[in-house]
Amino acid sequence: MPTPADIRFTDTDLDQISDATGRIVVFVEMDGRMDANARKINSLTRKAVEKLTASEAFEKLGTGEQMSISYPAGVAADAISVVKLGRRPSVADARKAGAAIAKAQGGQDLLVLAGNHPRAADIALGLALRGYHFDTHKTGDKPAPTKIRFMVTDPETTAKAAGPMAAIAEGVFFTRDLINEPANVLTTDDFAARLAAMQDLGLDVEILEEADLVRLGMRTLLAVGQGSDSPSKVVVMSWNGGKAGDAPFALVGKGVVFDTGGISIKPAAGMEEMTMDMGGAGVVAGVMRTLALRKAKANVVGVVGLVENMPSGSATRPGDVVRSMKGDTVEIINTDAEGRLVLADVLWYTQDRFKPSGMIDLATLTGAVLVALGHENAGVFSNNDALCNQFLKAAEAEGEGAWRLPLAKSYDALIKSRIADVKNVGGRYAGSITAAQFLQRFVKDDMPWCHLDIAGVAHVTSDTAFAPAGATGWGVMALNRLIADQYEG
Repeated sequence: MPTPADIRFTDTDLDQISDATGRIVVFVEMDGRMDANARKINSLTRKAVEKLTASEAFEKLGTGEQMSISYPAGVAADAISVVKLGRRPSVADARKAGAAIAKAQGGQDLLVLAGNHPRAADIALGLALRGYHFDTHKTGDKPAPTKIRFMVTDPETTAKAAGPMAAIAEGVFFTRDLINEPANVLTTDDFAARLAAMQDLGLDVEILEEADLVRLGMRTLLAVGQGSDSPSKVVVMSWNGGKAGDAPFALVGKGVVFDTGGISIKPAAGMEEMTMDMGGAGVVAGVMRTLALRKAKANVVGVVGLVENMPSGSATRPGDVVRSMKGDTVEIINTDAEGRLVLADVLWYTQDRFKPSGMIDLATLTGAVLVALGHENAGVFSNNDALCNQFLKAAEAEGEGAWRLPLAKSYDALIKSRIADVKNVGGRYAGSITAAQFLQRFVKDDMPWCHLDIAGVAHVTSDTAFAPAGATGWGVMALNRLIADQYEG
């Protein structure tokens, strides 16, 4: 599986620069001013950096962008990246600079001359995130791992700042790997096994099998998976890094490893992308991995429902009525609205067992959220302004787009069933809202809760700033930030 780049931080030694191979990276300010490192490279290369920064093309570069000097004279390196970045950039611009370096890397070793730049650790994180690639199933020779070295004024301090960020990168990579995996590899059994392996990091992991789910009364979740040969499961991951006895914060994820739509089968075109319908569970897993790696001082429980939605003689039919773990009856109008059936039981189970201090669920839930928000923002729904605002602040700080959409009792009329307590779809209009209204039925009145519809942001068909096409890992950084800011003492 892909792993984040091995980035080392060493003391600045300008005498080693001329012999460095691969690609050298220097930074210049927005007005073209050079630090000592850039001046050294400029001197070695017969003022090549100065000529570049004086060009019209460089003047047009935005902050965090780079231009390359190929085969420069005076140094052994094959290329020099000149990155336009101020001395006091925002976190977002520093990470953007790192991503630009990664995009230009081209399989070369890197020597990044960061000196005393205060955002060196964020530059390294951006570089690591954009360096992701998923070639697990490609045959032939794989590129050799590259060496990435940051020369900095204070390696110990920079490495200390970068440590938690390396944990974030690994959590993001884990989420991306899970979402990118094809469904014949990432079965419910395989998914559960990968989560169980995180016990080696200090997580407590418990796998509830179908017999356990039957005993608990998780009938809406089981209804989704009953047409598949893959067994339905619920996996509980607990990180107990906070004060003993304190209620945990809960993360809940939809893990539909493949979604055909069931009997309400989807069109063939694009169905191959439904390997990503476990994205919510993938994000929860990535956050839990990050918390364990950085030894977060918080109590957090991650609970994911793992199912496969297939059509067969045993599959749930449109028109069936199923009783949830809570006790509400659900008329299933469309078997392709299956994620909310999974979450209904998992949300109720999580509250009933763990009595969390707050709860956020994530799901690639509706196409309607794509119509509303595109690929730029996740849809956010909440019954609690404080928790919602805390999450939105964390998402903004990490550059992960999120936008709050409304909840209101008036929408309940759209999911009123003639023969049951509720039906699982509400028609053409307000599809992401009625899905959230459905979920809210399974959230207790005094439970602070957010629902994140990540259908538009979990998986994309073109490159983003920090990821190639495919899985993005959206949400790992924002949720990690939320927990760090609000739940770690």
